[in-house]
Amino acid sequence: MSIDRRSFLQNISVLSIGTGITAAVPLDILTAFRKNKSALEKINVGVIGCRGQGWSNLTSMLRIPEIQCSALCDVDDTVLNNRKKDLEKINNHPTIYKDYRKLLDSKDVDVVIIATPDHWHCLQLVDTCAAGKAIYMEKPVSNSVIEAQIMLAAANKYNSFIQVNQWQRSQQHFKKAIEIVHSGQLGKIHSTRAWMYRGGTTALPVLPNEAVPAGVDYKMWLGPAENRPFNKNRFHYEFRWFWDYAGGLMTDWGVHLIDMVLLGMKAGDPKSVVSSGGKYIFPDDARLTPDLQTAVYDYGDFQMTWEHNMGMGSGPWGLQHGISFSGENGTLILNRSGWEIRPDKQQGKDKMEAVAWQKATDNGMDMHTTNFVEALKLNNKELLNCPIEAGVKVAIHAHMGNVAHRSNEKIIWNEKENKFNTNAANKLLVPEYHNGWKLPKI
Repeated sequence: MSIDRRSFLQNISVLSIGTGITAAVPLDILTAFRKNKSALEKINVGVIGCRGQGWSNLTSMLRIPEIQCSALCDVDDTVLNNRKKDLEKINNHPTIYKDYRKLLDSKDVDVVIIATPDHWHCLQLVDTCAAGKAIYMEKPVSNSVIEAQIMLAAANKYNSFIQVNQWQRSQQHFKKAIEIVHSGQLGKIHSTRAWMYRGGTTALPVLPNEAVPAGVDYKMWLGPAENRPFNKNRFHYEFRWFWDYAGGLMTDWGVHLIDMVLLGMKAGDPKSVVSSGGKYIFPDDARLTPDLQTAVYDYGDFQMTWEHNMGMGSGPWGLQHGISFSGENGTLILNRSGWEIRPDKQQGKDKMEAVAWQKATDNGMDMHTTNFVEALKLNNKELLNCPIEAGVKVAIHAHMGNVAHRSNEKIIWNEKENKFNTNAANKLLVPEYHNGWKLPKI
């Protein structure tokens, strides 16, 4: 949107959306939320990657009546046409694109949702910054340490307005729990954990390569990734288990949960990272990323442990996923459903007051998209709950865990030289771009 238009929109209030659901919002419910707005009042949103999370992000934004979807971009005609038809049911008529660069050229796009596979994030964010669009960025922001740094440099160069979709930062019970951590009630915190135990996962069967499905621009889907024959296992949702495109559960769930540890502890860079694990649960399936992994981050005065397990559904404290802060007086346990405090004891007495499980009462995704739109209308990046700096920081942490795992070494980050202490780890710092695409230079 233009500066004049943005100034105009500063005076418009955001609809209070209350609670909701975490999946994409049904279209009949969306219709009830929307009101007639003049063209001048509209904020036009374009979506790059509209099958899964991009669609969820968009439908959450569409609860806000000023939001209009003006453009959709996807490499799959079936997805693209179905989403266009869905939007037409609520009298929203977007232009469709197969090449994201053409969407960025459109003057009818103010905000871009980037929700493509991770290996595309760096290029698309840098190009979107250069195009002068505001950005709602899917996590993890990057597929490597260096790409994350490039993305932050681009955001700073173009003074870009970016919210990263680590939506737990907008959810009230997460905010309350982090306030307690910051209050000092737990005493000195020496141990933190974050985990995801993905019970119910089944083996991903090894499949033969096959012809590219009709209507799919597979060359564009690959982008900077290595040129390989089409395989269904590497397409759509399953891409996240292959290093070419993503970093497994560490970057899928890890960035959400580790982010809370970094926020609670006000942590800087770790002094060292070690990791163990591998394909222990489904050793012969098609996935390349580890199905069992433990990474330990040492910060000098406290430690963080990340764990994931794709064979069990009950992790620490009996929770499938979560975060814990263990201090001298007790432990605060937190996940998307709520939080509690379990006191430590001294001579049989609780060292602090116990707090029974406090249930979540709001919808983090809806709170996060509303926060983005409110901040955008006021043209105030300080109001963003998850700016690009936070997304970059936790993405780098997650990549460090994977670098330690893949190099099979204890890694130490040298901030001054911007590299690790070992050659094997440093080989994983910078991704190799293919198919004519180049790593952006800022």
